[in-house]
Amino acid sequence: MINKENLTHYPYPSTRRVIMGKNHAVATSQPLGTLAGMQMFWAGGNAVDAAIATAIALTVVEPTSNGIGADAFALVWDGKLHGLNASGKSPQNLTLANFAGMNKIPVTGWLPVTVPGAVSGWRKLWESWGKLPFEQLFAPAIRYAEEGFPVSPVTAAAWQGAENIFLPLKGGEFEHFKSVFFPKNRAPKAGEVWGSKVHGKTLRAIAASGGESFYQGEIAKTIANFASDTGGFLTKDDLATHQADWVEPISTNYRHLTVWEIPPNTQGIAALIALNILECFDITKYPRESVESYHLQIEAMKLAFADVHRHVTDSRFMEVRIEQLLDKGYAKKRQQLIGEDAISLAEPGLPQGGTVYLAAADGELMVSFIQSNYAGFGSGILVPGTGIALQNRGLGFTLEANHPNQFAPGKRSFHTIIPGFITQDGEPLGPFGVMGGPMQPQGHLQVIVNMADYNMNPQAALDAPRWQFVDGKQVLLEDNVSSDIALKLLERGHDIRVISDRGDFGKGQMILRQDGVLVAASESRGDGLALAG
Repeated sequence: MINKENLTHYPYPSTRRVIMGKNHAVATSQPLGTLAGMQMFWAGGNAVDAAIATAIALTVVEPTSNGIGADAFALVWDGKLHGLNASGKSPQNLTLANFAGMNKIPVTGWLPVTVPGAVSGWRKLWESWGKLPFEQLFAPAIRYAEEGFPVSPVTAAAWQGAENIFLPLKGGEFEHFKSVFFPKNRAPKAGEVWGSKVHGKTLRAIAASGGESFYQGEIAKTIANFASDTGGFLTKDDLATHQADWVEPISTNYRHLTVWEIPPNTQGIAALIALNILECFDITKYPRESVESYHLQIEAMKLAFADVHRHVTDSRFMEVRIEQLLDKGYAKKRQQLIGEDAISLAEPGLPQGGTVYLAAADGELMVSFIQSNYAGFGSGILVPGTGIALQNRGLGFTLEANHPNQFAPGKRSFHTIIPGFITQDGEPLGPFGVMGGPMQPQGHLQVIVNMADYNMNPQAALDAPRWQFVDGKQVLLEDNVSSDIALKLLERGHDIRVISDRGDFGKGQMILRQDGVLVAASESRGDGLALAG
């Protein structure tokens, strides 16, 4: 899978090179988050300790994408692969009647708010594998929150882009959010020091109570009371009855690799469906940078999204079985729909979102972890005195009548965030992930193709030029894709737009292990950092 030749061969311009170590590694989207994880290793902790500490730190240092009020998912290898679904459900007091007259769920306010699950995920992982004291995992994040930290460039750009969304919001439910995240009535600039003492205070309370305060203690009471006072729907019962669930990961074999995802309610199955379809073609007979390779990948992804948009939701409400969607015979039938020209499909209605992904590994454990407030900062609601910015994951629901993903009380929404994992012949290679709403399964597909079909090392596989299917025939291309490929895709009927902002194409990390060596990568589209020792 990894050999000396493809470790040293690096075909794409970048300031980054492959990072290697024997004992442990962390890769995240923000350098201070990576350092938080490495500190746990240096203190004698393991990969789960490192992953949790990193996730907690990222709620502070990358608040534009995640927070204490986020959801999370994880895949953990300890000799076998375990899946954790730490996503919350919709409030029991919120019904379809509350959306009367609407054709879609609002982005901000209380209507898209669901129960935050991230804290329960941290606790569940620690209970199963944690080595260090739970409170110790919070120390870096608390320090960043209370002492402040310099905002990194990509995060600063996202923060500034959010000004037009959140600063105009009116209503008492939004004022605390604006005072914490826009204290000077603007977003902080790159390099400017920002901190949040209320965030630190809440992290201390969560740490001291083992997370119990968030769901059944004073924090839960504060959240419920604020909802009641400002027209919200979350109650103490919604929080008290929440739990993170162990789930069986789903997978498919692609060439010589087995690719693993979390099952629905996530969109991870989209990557697996697309890989099944693509496997029906001998893509290796085309160069990586060729119109044929791009076209086949795009069309396979397009068909996968059509299925996922129609069928995927909370698994309790799905009307088709996962096994049906992943059946290789079904993939062969879908493959026959792909010809020389672009397929025109109805708009899939794929939602957008902001997310952090991280990977951690040591000699025994490997962790793939993802956490998100969803659309940027989330709902624009921050619980006063806590630093808890509540997610807007309810946007993942549809209001379409008789759709399996139609909103209902006490239901998990369709989720975009997906941690990935790769094995080969039953042995672990390692965790990987790509952030960015509907870009995530597309990123998974492209990274796997880069490694399995084009023999790229992890850093090159992440940094390679990308495409993104949007809807209908519309496809975005990074501006480092050759103009020849763009023109030939146009000739095949694709509606092509070339985008200069590489951040539109996701940000990913990966750690692979082979022959006792950990190879870590964090791609050049973000602020991220990979470290190994």
